[in-house]
Formats: sequence, structure tokens, C-alpha cells
Amino acid sequence: MQFTAEQIAGLLEGEVDGDPQVLVSDLAKIEEARSGTLTFLSNPKYTEYIYATKATIAIVNRDFQAAKPLPRTLTLIRVTDARLAFTQLLERNAELQYEKKGYEQPSYVSPKARIGKNVYIGAFCYVGDEVELADGVKIFPNSYIGDRCRIGLNTRIHAGVKIYHQTEIGAHCVIHSGCVIGADGFGFVPRSDGSYEKMPQVGNVIIEDHVEIGANATIDRATMGHTIIRTGTKVDNLVQVGHNAEIGAHSVVVSQAGIAGSTKVGNHAQIGGQVGIAGHLVIGDRVRIAAQSGIASNIPDGETVQGSPAFKKSLHDRSFVVYRKLPDLKRRIEALEQELAALRQQLEAGTRK
Repeated sequence: MQFTAEQIAGLLEGEVDGDPQVLVSDLAKIEEARSGTLTFLSNPKYTEYIYATKATIAIVNRDFQAAKPLPRTLTLIRVTDARLAFTQLLERNAELQYEKKGYEQPSYVSPKARIGKNVYIGAFCYVGDEVELADGVKIFPNSYIGDRCRIGLNTRIHAGVKIYHQTEIGAHCVIHSGCVIGADGFGFVPRSDGSYEKMPQVGNVIIEDHVEIGANATIDRATMGHTIIRTGTKVDNLVQVGHNAEIGAHSVVVSQAGIAGSTKVGNHAQIGGQVGIAGHLVIGDRVRIAAQSGIASNIPDGETVQGSPAFKKSLHDRSFVVYRKLPDLKRRIEALEQELAALRQQLEAGTRK
């Protein structure tokens, strides 16, 4: 699709500086832009590129003043925050990529399902009994929606997602390809003979509004009750969330992290990549956990930790400085031991005289 500078400026509440009818059909970085594309400039480090860019339209801050002549074919759109404005365009562009409606065949939708308006169901999808899909839900091909699931307004389910029965997903969520939501929690009871008996997992998963779950993440259903991902939280690719765990609102969990069962993570927490969190813990609000840390105990609100086992980051950093000096400290200690041994020999020799 093509858009004029005037249309884009209207969307961004910006002002056109140049030809308002010039057309663009794609977005590009300023140093790679070509004719027919729109770019932006917000970082002063990239200012030099605007004087040679081949882009047709550039979004700039209102106070941008060119230090030398701009390309004659370049139209500017002046906005309050160029980066934010360009981000809004990226979001709109992404929405256009997924602008689909209707049912593709072959797919199966239970006659007992309740389907809202403007819903898209891709080929080879399965939608089970008593499923509720709100208006604007999009389910891309090869996805499975189990019985009695509920999915909220404008949520997007990418290709190959598996959502087990009774899962509840809120509005404006994004679930990326390969996710498995609602599989059984890891619950096994040891028998006297050393074998294990499976404990039925009869709870569910609740994902609130504006949550995004990355590709191949897995969120287990609760043994009883709920596994919960609160509003606005972002979960990266390849993350594991155990049964009955809870992640608070507007938290971030980075790739390959694992949160064991029944652990509660607070609001606005930041959990780095490859972090492992043991079960039945309480991780407070605004906690920050550095990558590859191992968490075996509760963490109070606002704490930043690192290490395995993790402890306060400021202490970890000071300890690491000492750790790096250990080889030198070892040599110095050995030299001091040699000097001390020599002094003892001298004292013993003097005593004998």
C-alpha cells in the first residue's frame, strides 16, 4: 500500500515540510533507505546520513535544523518525538501485515464455539467445544485451541501455537509460533518402589491483557487453581513457566529463563536470560535479576541480584574484582610464606647460638 506524506503526518499529528502528496510504500533505516521509502532521524549520531539519504520522506523532531542542503527529493515530517512516531508507524505496518478475516479451509471450528466479529482462523486450525473468541481475534494456520478456552479482543495467535483446554487469554495479546500454553505441570508423586505416579493437573492458565509471549515458550497449567501472567508482561522466546507460578504486571522475562512451580514474581520485575528460579519463592516488585543467575531464596522489593547462587549485585561486583585477582593474590601469599619461613629459620638459628 502507498501513503502520502499528508496522510502520514495526519496519523502522527506532524507537520509536512515539503511535498504533501509524495508517496511511500515501505520503511527503511536512514543509511539504507531508497526512493519510495520512509525513514526517521532522532539520534544525532546519524545526522550525517540525512544529507545523502535516498528516502522520499524522513520523520524528524520539530526542532531539527539542517546544517547544509537536504536532497531535493526529500520531504520532512516534523513531530514532537521522531523515534516514538516511527515506532507507531512500525506498529501500524505490523497490523497491516496481519490484517486478515474469515475462515480458511481446511480447518475445524466446533459448532459449540462462540465466535466474534472480524475473526480470522487460518488453514489447518482446530477450535474446540465452547471456545470463546472475541472480536478481531486472529488465529494463524496449524494452531490448536482446546475446549472451553477464552481469547480476548484483538489477540493474535501465530502459526503452530497449542493452547490446551480452559486457558484464558485476555485482550490485545500476542502469542508467537511454537508456544505451548496449558500443558500439564510437572507433578509426580514418588512411590515406595522408586517409580512415580502422575498427579493430575486440573487447574488452568490465565494470561491477562496486553501480554506478549515469545516463540517456543511454555506455560504449564496449574495443579489446582491458576498459573497467571499479569497485564502487560512480556515473555521472551524459550521461557519456561511452571505450574501455579505467577508473574506480576509489566514484568519482563528474557530468553531461556525458567521459573519453577508456585513461585510468585512481582510487578515490574526484570529477569535476565538463562536465569533459573527455584519453586515456592517470592520475588518482589521491581526486582532485577542479571543473566545466568540462580535464585534459591526470596528477593525483597527493589533488589538487584546476580550470581549463582545469586546475591546483591553490588556485593557480587566487588567480589568479582577480588576473584579476578586471585592468581596474583595466591602468588603474593606464597612469596610471603617463603619470606616468613626464611625469617623463622633465621630466628631459630639465632636462638641456637
